[in-house]
Amino acid sequence: MASSNKRQNKRSTALVLTEAVLVSYVSYIASFVLVSLQLTPKPNSEALAINIFLLMIVILVCSLSVGLYETKLRETFRGIIRRIFVSLVLSYFVVEIITSAMFSQLNLHAYFLPTAICFNIVTLVFFRYFTNRLGLMGLSSSRILILGAGVRASIIETRMRRDVDRLGFELVGFVPIPGDDRQNGVQREKIIHVKVDESFRQFLSDNDIEEVIVACDQRRGTLPVSVLFDCRLRGIEVTDLLDFMERERGQIVVDLMYPSWVIYSNGFHSQNYLRESVDYLLNITLATFVMFFAWPFMLITAIIIYIDDGFRTGASVFYKQERVGKDGKLFKILKFRSMRPDAEKDGAKWATKNDNRVTTIGNFIRKYRIDELPQLLNVIKGEMSFIGPRPERPEFVQQLVKEVPYFNQRHNVKPGLAGWAQLNYPYGASVKDSLEKLKFDLYYVKHQSLLLDILILIRTVEVVLFGKGR
Repeated sequence: MASSNKRQNKRSTALVLTEAVLVSYVSYIASFVLVSLQLTPKPNSEALAINIFLLMIVILVCSLSVGLYETKLRETFRGIIRRIFVSLVLSYFVVEIITSAMFSQLNLHAYFLPTAICFNIVTLVFFRYFTNRLGLMGLSSSRILILGAGVRASIIETRMRRDVDRLGFELVGFVPIPGDDRQNGVQREKIIHVKVDESFRQFLSDNDIEEVIVACDQRRGTLPVSVLFDCRLRGIEVTDLLDFMERERGQIVVDLMYPSWVIYSNGFHSQNYLRESVDYLLNITLATFVMFFAWPFMLITAIIIYIDDGFRTGASVFYKQERVGKDGKLFKILKFRSMRPDAEKDGAKWATKNDNRVTTIGNFIRKYRIDELPQLLNVIKGEMSFIGPRPERPEFVQQLVKEVPYFNQRHNVKPGLAGWAQLNYPYGASVKDSLEKLKFDLYYVKHQSLLLDILILIRTVEVVLFGKGR
């Protein structure tokens, strides 16, 4: 594994040097901006250089301490953002203590350090995003081998066909394991016929394999435990297929889940009273803020729907419908009506793409998510959150619970105005579509956090501004 380790060391060195230059330059820009805006006097050049150098060293050390320069860091972008934030906040306090208590003569204006830290947080987040997404400097591109070539392994072939799906890794091939269903397994990918025995380590070394994904159909009696154990001792990552798909695709593959994985995996944290209270306070504050700016658009929408109906007094501009909320409790969701008043005269039906029941104005308000604005009242009432799985109708839930495994688990959190599934899966209305969306919903339930909510909100704003809604 010497060549593999050498390549990994080069990646880390390139990353450290690049970020050292970035931090130094951005810190200088922060000082320049403060002086240009006349918020601080022009600092002494020597003191500024020493402060920038000190800040750069401390940030690099703190980044190292939180694992940002780990050669085999297997982390989602959300996790990388969290590490960057922790690293730079820690750096702020360390530099503050050093300059104030030990080298008070080097203290610059009070605005410099927090400004430099904020500038660097933004810069490093963008830098890591582009290096990871584009595979710059080989930072996110690791050579992986799939152990298995049956039905379970074929999900990589079917779900990760495009080059953009494989930016984070280089797939060397699939190794068949006894017990794999080859007839329904991997068909178009490279199959590597190599014995998974004591000589397997030599194959891994010769091909610079950095991670082995366990995706065999049967484990009992066929999984080479001793070989995988040896891989871990030699520094090669061994990852379960479910964890790999969760990391790379941001979804939990429900149809391949097994109980022990749920039991032993991280996530699925319970919410205590304090966290629920804070979440509700944040949601009601945000809902009130949005309502303050959105009410003119809501009023105009209501008037246009009323005019579009031909001034009929019997038709309401709003649409109330029973939905399933947290812990299975029912509530009435409120929306602007986007369909004809008689749209469900024959009973509840799945909404479909290009649904002929949708009115002309309904198509527009759906595209820009304006029809969802009245649900701000549901958020204020505590029935919904801003972010969460979209609430389903009880008639459909009864069917989906029977046909889709683990569907009820999405009710462990409050439903939301926007969700992870809506951002990652195109509009659909069937049991099959519900299964696909559930994979993203369960990912959200497992990883629910304020940071993930913020990322979803940011991407939802893009959907609204550019009319990417259904």
